Formats: sequence, structure tokens, C-alpha cells
Amino acid sequence: MYPLKFENLYYEKIWGGRGLESFRDNLPEGNIGESWDIACHENGMSIILNGDLKGKFLQEAIYMYKEELLGTGVSVEKFPLLVKLISSNQNLSLQVHPDDIYAKDNEKSLGKTEMWYVIEAEEDAKLIVGTKKCDKETFKRAIEENTVLNYVNEIKVKEGDCFLINSGTVHAICKGVIIAEIQQNSDITYRIYDYGRPRELHIEKSLDVINFDLQVKNLSEEISNEYNKSITLCKNKYFTVDKYNINDYIIEYSNTRKFYIFTCVEGNGVIKYDSGEEKIYKGDSILIPAFLGKYKLEGNFTLLKTYV
Repeated sequence: MYPLKFENLYYEKIWGGRGLESFRDNLPEGNIGESWDIACHENGMSIILNGDLKGKFLQEAIYMYKEELLGTGVSVEKFPLLVKLISSNQNLSLQVHPDDIYAKDNEKSLGKTEMWYVIEAEEDAKLIVGTKKCDKETFKRAIEENTVLNYVNEIKVKEGDCFLINSGTVHAICKGVIIAEIQQNSDITYRIYDYGRPRELHIEKSLDVINFDLQVKNLSEEISNEYNKSITLCKNKYFTVDKYNINDYIIEYSNTRKFYIFTCVEGNGVIKYDSGEEKIYKGDSILIPAFLGKYKLEGNFTLLKTYV
């Protein structure tokens, strides 16, 4: 096995734009809002871009290599994660995602907990994370009266800010940001409010799953700017994300119990292993197989390392 790179799966969105052109040269025409970069889902399946497996779907590689690829501690029945980039030229809808129990019962799907890392942000860019000064009845009335934005927590953001969005959290990405989103392997979204755009809303289901007690912190404010090489940004039952600042190199070893995903959020570098190397640029994600062995991260770059 070797580190796997994948084709970018692009999706045009009503709120999308051309923001990913700041570091990508393969953007198709249109208002591109999402790039699914490591995906194994019925709505998007990654195609391997490099090596002997080039042209094969990620699911095919999992069938072929099973634990050698994913690890002995990860189920090969369903790939657990989805890694994407989101580029917003307009505000996304105010929305919420269900937890595993509700999603299984109502959508036959996994729930959706996700983490956002801000790669780029325009001046005065904002995100909506959580609610304020309301309960279910107050929020329901606000939806009916079109005053729901008075009850959400809107914050200014900058490059490097990071947020864990647990299922049940009201949230929205606003215009002028590019975000790396690491999430459960789910594509279930309930829209609460959509700025008057003619798209379906899911008010009843949203009110079923919103947890008004959830509070969201900027995880980047929880860590020291003086950390050496790597530090954990977030850890939950679905995924852990570590942040690496590399300006020379580090040597690591894969873990036979789990695969790793590296997402480059700044700079560029190379991943070297026994039989070769793979370049990684800003915005790229690479999957490290569980049985790869020793590898070296070399360059001047910032990486997110994700694992279950």
C-alpha cells in the first residue's frame, strides 16, 4: 500500500463561487461550493488519482485491501469519514444535523457531527454557531415570524479558527470563507432558514433534533501558539483531529489499527515513504493506509491529521 490521492469531486451550489481558484487550477465552470476530497458515499465516491490503483473507486480499494487499508480497528463495512472543502460566495442556509439515532430511524443514515477549520476568510467574515437566549418554543415562534436570526450566535472569524459542530447544533457558514470540513460519512442536512431562496425547509425535523444547550467554542483559542510540531484540536467518538506546523520535517509511523488522513491547510510539502513520495499542496487531502509503515512529512506547511 501507499498514500492515496484522489480526484476532487466538485459540486455547484446556489451559494458557491470561484474561491477555490485561489489555490486550485482544476475548477470546472459554475458556482462551485463544495469539493469532496475523500468520500465514500452514495452521493459522491472518490476516485484514486495515483499509483497502481489509479482510476479505481475508494470503495473498490477497501474491498481489495480491507484492514490493510483501513486498519484492524475500523469497520470495512462503511467508511466512517467525509473530508471536503467548502467555499462560500453567499451565506449558506441556517441548518442543523441529526444524531445517529434520529438519522438511522428517519433517514437510514449516519448522523452528522463535523469540524470546521477556516483556511481563508475575507475581512469581517462570519460563521453562525449555536443559538442564544431561546428554547424550542421561542425558536419555533421566531421561525414563524421570520426573526430566527435574532436567536443565533454569529461570530467573526479569521484564518486558522476551528469549531466542532456537534449534531443538534444550529449553524451556518456565511459568505467569504473557505473551510475544511471533516465530518461523519453523512449527507443529511435540515434547513431552518434560507434567506428567502426557493429551497425546501425542514422545520419539523429541525425542531426535533436541535439541542439548545449546546455551546460552541473556537478551538484555536484553546491551544497555545507556541506548540511544538503538533497538537490535538478536537477529539470525540467519531474522529480526532491534530494540527501539525512543519517547517522542516518529522518522521512518523502508520498505525495498524487505523488509517490517517492528512489535509494541507497552508503551504506545501511532500510525504515520503519506502517506495516513493507524494506531493501535497494547500487544499489537498491524502489517505495514509494503516499498514504503510514509516513515512516522512517534509516541507513548510500546516496539516490537519484526522483519524477515528
